[in-house]
Amino acid sequence: MVRARVPVAALNPMKLLARIRPVRRPRVTPELAARPQPWRRALGLSSVVLLGAWLGLLVVGNVGVPVGPMNTTMTLRPSVDGGTKINVSPLGALHLDSHIAPVRLDVNVDQLDPARSQALVDHPERLSGLQDEVARDVEHGTLDLAVRSCVAVVSGATALGLAVYRRPRRALAAGGLALALLAASGASAYATWNPKSVLEPRFSGLLSSAPSLVGNARSIVTEFDVYQRELARLVTNVTKLYDVTSTLPAYQPDPTTVRVLHVSDIHLNPASWKIIASLVKQYKVNVIVDSGDTMDHGTAAENGFLDPIADLGAPYVWVRGNHDSMVTQRYLQGIKNVHVLDDGRAVTVAGLRFAGIGDPQFTPDRSAQQNTEGVQEQAGARLAAALRAQRAAGTPADIAIAHEPSAARQTDGEVPLVLAGHIHHQEMEVLEKGTRLRVEGSTGGSGLRAVEGKYPDPIEASILYFDRDTRRLQAWDEIKLGGLGLTTAEVSRHLPKENRPGATPSPTTPTPSAGTPSPTAP
Repeated sequence: MVRARVPVAALNPMKLLARIRPVRRPRVTPELAARPQPWRRALGLSSVVLLGAWLGLLVVGNVGVPVGPMNTTMTLRPSVDGGTKINVSPLGALHLDSHIAPVRLDVNVDQLDPARSQALVDHPERLSGLQDEVARDVEHGTLDLAVRSCVAVVSGATALGLAVYRRPRRALAAGGLALALLAASGASAYATWNPKSVLEPRFSGLLSSAPSLVGNARSIVTEFDVYQRELARLVTNVTKLYDVTSTLPAYQPDPTTVRVLHVSDIHLNPASWKIIASLVKQYKVNVIVDSGDTMDHGTAAENGFLDPIADLGAPYVWVRGNHDSMVTQRYLQGIKNVHVLDDGRAVTVAGLRFAGIGDPQFTPDRSAQQNTEGVQEQAGARLAAALRAQRAAGTPADIAIAHEPSAARQTDGEVPLVLAGHIHHQEMEVLEKGTRLRVEGSTGGSGLRAVEGKYPDPIEASILYFDRDTRRLQAWDEIKLGGLGLTTAEVSRHLPKENRPGATPSPTTPTPSAGTPSPTAP
């Protein structure tokens, strides 16, 4: 057996301990001892970002925006609740719950620009495009504010990060975090955007008395809707009462009678649609004729007002008025059951042939009221020429339509009946050569103009009864409703002179050589 020999010195415990190397511990420097925990670093960086972003917005995060005739300043401000604040100094402010985000939009109405305001006074025709101009100004201002706010937030956070940390990497991290925070705020505002907030504004300052004076927007909308329903119901009840108690046995319309509802000059009154729908149902109307001025300014923003026409329950024949633009006309041409007449175009609806011409002038600002007679006469002459051509082709028109009565008069002798509007009150006249001119009042109660006089303008429309075989006017009912805020209704029946008991029937088509009915007894 071989045995290993171990030196005696190797077994000495003291020498064995001396050979064991001690474990080295890291040296604790003052920098390591002062280094904060990760959560503290994150809290510090967040504080730098928020403070820098806020300082950046305060310094450069606003933009001056000319909105129409006004000078405004738009600003983004840090906020807990978000929303929009519109400052109208010195009257006070309006607060809208438009969005939920850590930023609030402040809009300061600074002043009216004298030059732009005077331009509107000198050229009131520009009012027709003011709505589009304001929309463009707000859109451009919002985009400019968004870009400037991004630059201000990122620059402010980066600059403060560099001042605090003195390290470019930390400063860039602060700027990137600020940009992410702004993007998240924008996404939150977009996701929670509430356009209906304008119906429930909160007032401060002198404006706080506004709701008690005019009512808040939601209550106005609600009450107006009630007014529309009640007015339509009143029309229905009066119509039924009239049918029961009528004392005019000389003319009783039978089921084969063609019934035409004549409306005009609606002027953007939404109550008109419910009234028209009620009349269509109660009188079993076959066709609706609108002699123009359905709109107020003819802008594209108003086009949505026309959408209820598709659901009125009867075909809709329309000519352009001086408040209706070609934009309005093109929009109506795209609605089902609407027949737009212009340049003497004719169409047959419910057994009656209609021909019409649009108003040659577009004057929504009512500034071009002078030297219009010649223009209207020329338009009427073109319509009369079209009527002659249609009669020569064997397709004579039964009814002509023009907006201006002066244009309608030019069709005398070419058609049995011509319909018009424009003057906002009802008239009936038999012209020199036998054509009957029927002028409708305002079915919209003159729109916003209803409040210009001492009393609101009435809402007027007519039901015209035509014999299905001869296509001649047999009678008409004049309907007059109380204007804005009123709930009164009046229905009166009228007969042409030739349809009264004992009268001699008039010729079926007026001609220059035909006998002329008396204009004093239409």
